[in-house]
Parts: sequence; C-alpha cells; structure tokens
Amino acid sequence: MSLAWEKEGLTGANLKSSFSQLAQPNQNRGRMKEPSVSTNSSGGNRLCLDFVNLPFSSGDPQAHATSWLEFIDFLAEKRIVSSARGEELRNLTEADPNAAGILLGQAERLGQGMRLAFLALAQGKPVEQEWVQPINRILRITEGHDELSWDGSHWNLEFVAVHEGLEWLLAAIARSGAELLAGRNKREVQRCGNPNCQLLFYDHSRTHRRRWCSMALCGNRSKVAAFARRHSLQRARAHHA
Repeated sequence: MSLAWEKEGLTGANLKSSFSQLAQPNQNRGRMKEPSVSTNSSGGNRLCLDFVNLPFSSGDPQAHATSWLEFIDFLAEKRIVSSARGEELRNLTEADPNAAGILLGQAERLGQGMRLAFLALAQGKPVEQEWVQPINRILRITEGHDELSWDGSHWNLEFVAVHEGLEWLLAAIARSGAELLAGRNKREVQRCGNPNCQLLFYDHSRTHRRRWCSMALCGNRSKVAAFARRHSLQRARAHHA
C-alpha cells in the first residue's frame, strides 16, 4: 500500500482533506463516493494474500494508494467487521481522522512486510526477520477470543479483542499471514505468470500448475499475445515465400 501523506507527516487536521481527495466526494449525494472492493480481493485464496494484493490490479505493475474506504470495504467483504460496524468506520475520517490515519499507516506497514515475505516464498528465498515484525506487532496487541454473533439472518464467528484499539481490525489478516509463513506448503505461494502483474495467490489446485491470477484476465492476455505472435510469424513467412 502506498500512503504518501503518512511519509509527509501530515497532521490529523489535514488528514481529513487527504482522505477526501482519495475517496473523491460525490457532490450530488453530499457524501463520499464509496469505491467498490478490488476484483483482486478474493483471487489470492488466502486472506493475507488478498490483503497484499489490494494496491494492485491484474496486469498492472504499478501500485495505487489504498484509500480508507477501500480498506474498510475490504474488511466488510471479508466479514472482519459487520455491515453496521463498517458504516461506523467509514465515517471515522470525519469523527477522528488522526485515529484513522494511524490505523491505515499500520495497515500499510503490515501489508508491505507481508508482501516482501510472500514474494520471498514465491521465489524460494529466505524470509527476513524484519519483514515479519509488523505481523508480530499486531499479534501481540490483539489478544482476545472468537465469539458467535447473530446478525438477524445467520450466525457469524467474530473475533472479540481484549484490546480496545483499532489495531484489532488487522488481527485476522496478521493471523492469516502468520499461518501461511509457519505452514508447510509455502511453495504454493505463487506470483502471476504475467511479468507485468504483481498479484500473488495460493495455488491449491489439484495439479498445482496454476499460472495466472485470473484466466479471464492475465491468462487470456497471454493467449491473445501468443496468437498475435503466431499470426505475425505466419504472415512474415508467407511474405518471404
């Protein structure tokens, strides 16, 4: 995740303005436009991989800044927070922009550390201790327990934290990353076969031969490019015949 405002040391007062620029206010409705969750938010097959994929789009090597609303939409989609809690958190940039900025900064550091660690796994390289420190930092401050809660239609298993800070929102993501790094199937972490694509995924296919973040996107792009190369070669041969 790329958060230029944190590196510039913006204060809580102008952080609100920064979030507004990221989220783009909808003048017609008098509230911030809520972006849809990235289409990459489920293709990684692990919560932690979907999280580190958030700043990227399929086939695009450039990361984009993850806004507060995108982050909260991700938490809601993954059922880390309820719909009602998600609505409360979306308004946190108005109620307490400093708290929102601190949490998003922690999310950035967690995502950066995990991404470096997962890239090392995909490349068969050792994982540096400094990359897992953000994971351990979140795990240390998010003691609690799982609890069943009824939302009016079905039961949900939710994590109830002892610590009352917002860091608990990152607990499930950090736990997912820790389990992946400590697991035995580390070789199943792969990067998309498209050289321009930054997306990571966990290959749990039967043959363990998955190549693409998405067959409909990067997989199809590869097929189209291969067809174009063959067609160009055939035309060149025909021209010289």
